[in-house]
Amino acid sequence: MIPSAAGFLQQDFEMGEQPGLTYRVDAEGRYVKGETDGLEAVKQAVYCILNTERYQYPVYSWNYGVELADLYGEPVTYVVPELERRIREALLCDGRVLDVNGFAFDLSRKREVHASFTVVTAFGEVQAEKGVSF
Repeated sequence: MIPSAAGFLQQDFEMGEQPGLTYRVDAEGRYVKGETDGLEAVKQAVYCILNTERYQYPVYSWNYGVELADLYGEPVTYVVPELERRIREALLCDGRVLDVNGFAFDLSRKREVHASFTVVTAFGEVQAEKGVSF
């Protein structure tokens, strides 16, 4: 006999927002001191996401981090659009990030693409940047 789950599946469920309160990590990542919330917590999350290679660390889910390792050695015509797509995809996994736009690319550095962009969050806008060697 197969148990019936009909009553359970018909219940209403409410999805709640996770709190944004988190530990504050210093700029160099050397120590944790205090707590942060709101826009400062999102800034910290953006920094951490952009500096964590996706799929490399078992402690993080596969939705965390950005894929950049395979861009090394690729032509700049491939790196620029891929970098924009991958940054946008990585940051939009965080529910507090509403949009990533205003991308500007600096190709003046030797063998490096430097992207500057705006992260639109539920708490305001954050200016961010990321460089990738190619």
